[in-house]
Amino acid sequence: MAALLLGALLLIVQPHIVPSRPAVISKAEATSQSVQKELLKKTVLKNDFKGNIHFNGSCQQLPQTIIIGVRKGGTRALLEMLSLHPDIAAAESEVHFFDWEDHYGNGLQWYMNQMPFSYPHQITVEKTPAYFTSPKVPERVYNMNQSMRLLLILRDPSERVLSDYTQVFYNHVQKHKPYPSIEEFLIKDGELNVDYKAINRSLYYFHMQNWLKYFPLDCIHIVDGDKLIKDPFPEIEKVERFLRLSPQINASNFYFNKTKGFYCLRDSGRERCLHESKGRAHPHVDSHLLDKLHEYFHEPNRKFFELVGRTFDWH
Repeated sequence: MAALLLGALLLIVQPHIVPSRPAVISKAEATSQSVQKELLKKTVLKNDFKGNIHFNGSCQQLPQTIIIGVRKGGTRALLEMLSLHPDIAAAESEVHFFDWEDHYGNGLQWYMNQMPFSYPHQITVEKTPAYFTSPKVPERVYNMNQSMRLLLILRDPSERVLSDYTQVFYNHVQKHKPYPSIEEFLIKDGELNVDYKAINRSLYYFHMQNWLKYFPLDCIHIVDGDKLIKDPFPEIEKVERFLRLSPQINASNFYFNKTKGFYCLRDSGRERCLHESKGRAHPHVDSHLLDKLHEYFHEPNRKFFELVGRTFDWH
C-alpha cells in the first residue's frame, strides 16, 4: 500500500516536459530552405539512380576527387598531369554541376552521366575552377560526399589576375570583337578597381574560409601552381600521396619544351603538350600599377598563409 501511495505521489510532482520553441525563420529563409530541400531530394538520395555499366566491367560513378579551382591557376595542367596515373579517370570537360543552377537542378543522375567510365579501383576526378569562388558550392559538395578529397591549385594572385584578363582578351580577339585594355579594368577614378571580378577571384583568404566551414583542411590539398609550372614532378608527387595513390608518375613523364617555354608530358612514348591557349604572354602593365596590385593583395595573402598554415612565394 505504501509503495502505491509513493508511486502516485511521484506522478503528481513529476515536472512536465515543455517542448522548446522553434526558431523563428523569416519568409525569405523559409523559401530558400524549401528550394534547397527540393534540390537535395534530387542530389542526395543515392538510391534513386544507378551508374551506367559497360560490358568490360567499367561504370560511371560520382567523383571521389574534385579540382575546385582556381580559375587560371593551372587546373588543366594539373588534371592532364594527374591523368598520367593509371588509377585516375578524369572527366574531359568542366561540368559546372554545383555552381550552375540548371545543372544542379538536374540531380546526381545527370552529374554521374557526365563522368567517364572507370573501374572500381580507379578514382574519378572532375575539375571546374569556378567552384572555389562560388558561395553555394562548398555546402552542395558536402551534402553529396562529406569525405570528398579536394584539390586546389593557386598561383600568385597578381599573376592570376593578369592571366584572367589575358584569357578573356584572346577570346574576344578570336571572335574579332574589341576589348578594353587591362588598365581600364584595374583602375577606376584613379584608384585600384577592387570590384573587378578578376581581383575578387584572387582573394583566396575570403573564399577559403567558406570551404573550411564544411571541409577540414586535411581534406583540401593546395597545389603550388607557380612551382607546378617550373618543376611539375615534386608537386604531382604530393598529389599522389594526398589521394593515396601508388607512386606511378615519375620525372621521365615530363620534359621541357623550349619552343613553347613550359613542360609537356610524355606517356608510353607518346608526347603531348597543353593547348596553345595555355601559357600565353600577359599584357604589359605599368610597374606602378603592378605595385598597387601587389600592395592590395599583401594583407589578404598574409591572412591566407595563416589560415592554411603554410606560405607561398608570392609578391
